[in-house]
Amino acid sequence: MTEAQGGFRGWAAARKGSWSRLRFTSLRLRLVVVFGLVALTAAVSASGIAYWLNREAVLTRTQDALLRDFEQEMQNRAGALPESPSQDELQHTAGQMANSSQRFSVLLVAEDASGKTVYGNSGALNGFSLQDVPASLREAVNKEQTVNSTNKYAYHLYWQRVVKNGTPYLVAGTKVIGGGPTGYILKSLEPEAKDLNSLAWSLGIATGLALIGSALLAQAAATTVLKPVHRLGVAARRLGEGKLDTRLRVSGTDELADLSRTFNNAAEALEKRVADMAARDEASRRFVADMSHELRTPLTAITAVTEVLEEELEAESGSMDPMIEPAVRLVVSETRRLNDLVENLMEVTRFDAGTARLVLDDVDVADQITACIDARAWLDAVELDTERGIHARLDPRRLDVIMANLIGNALKHGGSPVRVSVREADEEVVIGVRDHGPGIPEDVLPHVFDRFYKASASRPRSEGSGLGLSIALENAHIHGGGITAANSPEGGAVFTLRLPRDASALMEETEEGDKGKGDA
Repeated sequence: MTEAQGGFRGWAAARKGSWSRLRFTSLRLRLVVVFGLVALTAAVSASGIAYWLNREAVLTRTQDALLRDFEQEMQNRAGALPESPSQDELQHTAGQMANSSQRFSVLLVAEDASGKTVYGNSGALNGFSLQDVPASLREAVNKEQTVNSTNKYAYHLYWQRVVKNGTPYLVAGTKVIGGGPTGYILKSLEPEAKDLNSLAWSLGIATGLALIGSALLAQAAATTVLKPVHRLGVAARRLGEGKLDTRLRVSGTDELADLSRTFNNAAEALEKRVADMAARDEASRRFVADMSHELRTPLTAITAVTEVLEEELEAESGSMDPMIEPAVRLVVSETRRLNDLVENLMEVTRFDAGTARLVLDDVDVADQITACIDARAWLDAVELDTERGIHARLDPRRLDVIMANLIGNALKHGGSPVRVSVREADEEVVIGVRDHGPGIPEDVLPHVFDRFYKASASRPRSEGSGLGLSIALENAHIHGGGITAANSPEGGAVFTLRLPRDASALMEETEEGDKGKGDA
C-alpha cells in the first residue's frame, strides 16, 4: 500500500469516526439540534415581532404625516376654490398642493359652471387619474353621511394601501365640506419598503448568528455534560472487562459528580465482594484438594484390604462366610467408588487451580481409542467406525480419560451397542459416541456437563460421581476443543468431541499468557 493510499484510508477512517459520533442517535447531536431549534424559534419569534412592530410604526408615521398634510391642503387651497371651478383653476391648485412638504401627487375632481366634470392633477406619476383610485375608495369618499350629534360632517377622509407594479402606494381622498372639489392623493411608499427590507435582512442575519451561536453553545454544553458521561462509559467497560480497581476522578458537587461517586462506591463494593468470593472459592478448592490428598493415604490401605477380600470372594475354596459375603461385596464396590471419586476430585481441583498441563504426543486416534476400549474390556459392546492413519498431536492420557468417560456413560445410561466414529474436518478431529438408549430428556441436555448433576434426583446414590462428563469437557477445553450432547433422530444420545489436529499452538499461547501474568 502506498503512502497516499494509507493517508486516504486514514482520512476516510477519521471521517467515518466523526460521522459515527454525529449519528442522530448521538446525545451530542440531539443536544445541538434541540439547542438550535430553541434558539431558532426564539430568534424567529423575536425577529417577527420586531419586524411587525417596526413596520406598523414606520407606515403609521408616514401615513399620518401624509393624511395630515393632505387634509390641511384641502382646507387651505381646495377650500378656497369657487363651488364650480374651471379646469385651469383645478390644475393650478393641484400643482400648488403637490408642492407641499410630503411631495404627493394630487387629483382634483369638480363640476364647472356648465355641469361638466373637470379634472386637475399635478402631472406626476404618468398623470395621476381617477382610474388609479380604487372604486371602493371613490365610493366611500363620495358617499354623503347623515349629520347628527355623533357625526358632525357629511364627508370624511378615507385612505387605502395598494400595490402597483410591485411598488406599494398610499391612496387617500376626501371632499370639501360645504361644496367644492373632491381631492385624491397618491404617494409612493417605496422608501419605507426599502427601509423595512433592510430591517428584515438585518433581523435575518441576526437570527442566523443566533442560530450559529446557539449551536456553538450547545456543543460546549454537550462537551461539558458528556465528557463525564464518556468517562463513566469507559470506566464501566473496564469494570465489565474485570478491571475491578477502576475508579473515576470526582470533582464538583453537581449531579454528575454524585453519579461518579455512586459508581466508585459500587465498584468498590463489587471489588470487595468479588475478592471475598474469590477467597472463599480458593479456600473451598484448597479444602477439596487437601481433603482429597489426605484421603488417598487411608484409601490406599483400604483398597489393599478390599483387594484381599475380593480375592477371597472369587476363590473357589468357599472360605468366606455366606452371612458376611454381601457386606464384603458392598464394601469392595463402595471403596472402589470412593477411590474413583477422590481421583476425580483431585483432577477437578487441578483444572480449577489452572495447574493442569498437556503432555503432547503424535498419536493415531483410532489406535488410542481401541486401546481405551480394550483396556476396559468393552470390545464386545462397542463398535468402532474409523480408518487408521488419522494422526493428531494430543495428550494421550487425557484423550483416554475423555473417551473412557464418554463411552462409559453411553454404556451405563444408554443402550448397546455403542458406536464410536472418527473423521477429519478441516484442522479438527471429530469423534462421535452414539448409544441406542432412550436418549437424554430435553430438560437434562443443558446440564449434562454440570458437576455432580444427575438426571434423576431419586437416585442420588447411583453409580458414578457425577464428575465424569465435566472432567471430559475440561480435558477437551484444555486441548482447545469441546464436546456437545444431542439426541439422534434415529434414537439414542450422541456426544460429539472436537479436538484440534495440533494442540501445541494453544499450549504455546497459554504458556505465553502465564509468562505475561508473571512478568506483570
